[in-house]
Formats: sequence, C-alpha cells, structure tokens
Amino acid sequence: MFETLLAFVGATAILALSPGPDNIYVLAQSIANGSKAGLATTAGLILGCIVHTTLIAFGVSALLTTTPTILWGIKFFGAAYLLYLAYKVWQSDSEVALTQGAPKKSYKALFKQGVIMNVLNPKVTLFFLSFFPAFIWDQQANTVGQFYILGFVFMGTSLVIFSGFALLAGSISNGLQQYQNAGLVLKWVQIIVFVGIAIFILFP
Repeated sequence: MFETLLAFVGATAILALSPGPDNIYVLAQSIANGSKAGLATTAGLILGCIVHTTLIAFGVSALLTTTPTILWGIKFFGAAYLLYLAYKVWQSDSEVALTQGAPKKSYKALFKQGVIMNVLNPKVTLFFLSFFPAFIWDQQANTVGQFYILGFVFMGTSLVIFSGFALLAGSISNGLQQYQNAGLVLKWVQIIVFVGIAIFILFP
C-alpha cells in the first residue's frame, strides 16, 4: 500500500506541475489579483475534486462516459459558464486588477468559482476514471474507501503545488503594477484563459 501511494503521489505531482488549464488559471488569477486570490481559487478547484472522487467511487462516472447526452450536457454548461466569466472580464475596467483600492472579486466568490469550474469539467471525471483505478492496491477490499484515499492524496498533493504557483505568481504581480498597460494585458490574459479552458472542455 505504501509503495502504491508513493507512486501515486509522484504521478500526481508530475501532472500538477505540467502546464494545464487548472494551474494556468491559478497563475492568471494570482498575477491579476494577488496570491490570496490564487489561493482562494486553488482551494475551490481542489474542493471540487471531492465530487469527482465520489462519482468514481460509486460508479456514476461510468454512466457519464457511456451516456453522450449527459456528458455533452455537462460540457456545454461548463463551457458556457467559462465564456460568461470571459464576457464579464471583457466588460470590466482594465485597471481594476492592479489599481490599489479598486473593487475586486471577493475571495469567497473566487473560491466558489473554482469549485464550479472543477465540478462542471467532465474531463476531470474522465481523468479520474482512467487514472485512479491503476493505483487500487487491493481489488478484494473496499474499493470505495481506496478511491477516497487516492482522492484525498491527489487533492493534498495538488494543493501544495498549486499554492506554490499562487504565491510565486502573486509576487510577480507586484512588479507589474509599475507598467502602464499591465492592467489591459492581464485583463486579456484572463479572457484568453477562460476561453481556452472552455475550448479545452468542449473539444478533446
């Protein structure tokens, strides 16, 4: 069991460090709004993994992958939500993210946004479905419990790495405030990230 979990941690760490929609999104939020915003987003993204772990553990994921209508429905609403967020950013003032004292999205709102983004992304469920079963160490024992153990290990490992991204990117954002057009650049970075993740969800 210990060797299996150790291998699982290593594989999870490599995946978390690899460029992907989640860590790129955390980086974008941290650069635009500071480390705390990135940490709040990270917490939401990680918490959303509980839903996918539960789906895997109780076999609902198999239903989703064999029912195209349900799967595409989740993809559609997930992508639509992200495109809505991109539209809201497009409407916002480009100076909001960097100007001191300007109104910003609350950490609670960022946390909820992270949860919704993760839960509505069916690719996370598909990934869990293909990744987790390889690390079940006892097929005869309670597999539900083993899936939850793997889920929490995955969440813990990803939380540490994504938090590191948030802290690093947040420190970079302070230096960007001296540039006149930094706000406009970061605004479009967020829009591109939202649209890019929406495309990632809709198309393999």
